Amino acid sequence: MSLSEQHAHDAPSEGFDHGAVSRFNAWFFTAFDRYINYVTRAHKQAAFGDLRPGTVLEIGAGVGANIGYLPAGTELVALEPSLSMHAGLERRCAAAGVPVTVIAGGAEDIPLPDASVDEVICSLVLCTAQDPARVLAEVRRVLRPGGRFRFVEHVAAPEGSPRRALQRLLHRPWAWVFEGCSLHRRSGDLVAESGFERVHVEQRRLRRSVFFPVNSAIWGVAHA
Repeated sequence: MSLSEQHAHDAPSEGFDHGAVSRFNAWFFTAFDRYINYVTRAHKQAAFGDLRPGTVLEIGAGVGANIGYLPAGTELVALEPSLSMHAGLERRCAAAGVPVTVIAGGAEDIPLPDASVDEVICSLVLCTAQDPARVLAEVRRVLRPGGRFRFVEHVAAPEGSPRRALQRLLHRPWAWVFEGCSLHRRSGDLVAESGFERVHVEQRRLRRSVFFPVNSAIWGVAHA
């Protein structure tokens, strides 16, 4: 039984559609896809550059910004709660020839069996999760022994810095526009404390980026 067939037997997941806000986000991440990938390229290459063929779960797959990092032979399971993102994600996977199962739902309850995927990836996602600790517990649950969780995230800027002050100032409007995104989450610490066997995290500022509030960023790999 394939992973998509196994999913069909699980309880249905629920996505969301916040109307104009969700449509704006789908447009934004499509329109700025190349630019965002450009400014995060060093982080993504470090985190995703040696992905192994197999079953890859991407949480918060969006409109498919990370498709280019998937090696030949990948079966992608794309978990994306925003229904407005699905059409663009499916088009991009079809154009790249990547087999994909798109699941509408959040990563707090991943509708997949235990130890069923080889790799889990995400970029700019843990900032938006309502319960990131629960998301990380679910990631550990679905990873096979020896599997890896790879991530690229923006995080809280250093205390006392101008960027940290701006993050505090913009926190509420930013979260409304970007559907729950937190500007000052310490995602690296959350991953390190979540029970993985081994975690490597590096913090690097995003350079040549106009998105000043989110330029404090990390990449990392956690081993199940």
